[in-house]
Amino acid sequence: MTSIGYVKVRSSAAPYPDGTTHSAATTHTDPAELLLDLIASTDGIARWWTGRPLTGDHAIGSSFSVYFGEAEQPAAVLQVLTDTPDHVEWRVTDGPDTWTDTRITFTLRPSSHGGTTLLFTHADWKQASEFMSGCSTNWGAYLTSLKTGAESDAFAAHPAGEISRWE
Repeated sequence: MTSIGYVKVRSSAAPYPDGTTHSAATTHTDPAELLLDLIASTDGIARWWTGRPLTGDHAIGSSFSVYFGEAEQPAAVLQVLTDTPDHVEWRVTDGPDTWTDTRITFTLRPSSHGGTTLLFTHADWKQASEFMSGCSTNWGAYLTSLKTGAESDAFAAHPAGEISRWE
């Protein structure tokens, strides 16, 4: 693991013609390969996001389920649309109504300051809502968990990373 050298974070939730979007960018001193492993493997995702094992496969065309807390039913089911060294994209196929058919993307690119810039987007929300606002806040926390964990192995997955609770 490496220490942080440069951090750039921006986050916004704004409506676009194709739906409402949450996006963020963080710059990591870690190599893209480490970040890719954390966002494109079920074991990696559990480390920075859910805090518990996922079911299913992270392979193009396959789906995986995420669980939070002690729930026996998945919070969401995500289909892997793209899994390349610089881009991972999921489509939510089951979960909260407002999440269904949204897309979650991670794009990795070299940073001009060294390291890797991770661009994150959760797009195609049907409408802005309090639930979306809570999710946007939590995404920021989980992306921080990903960054901190990649750099120091000190992940803050659910429930430690949860900031907002929207039922």
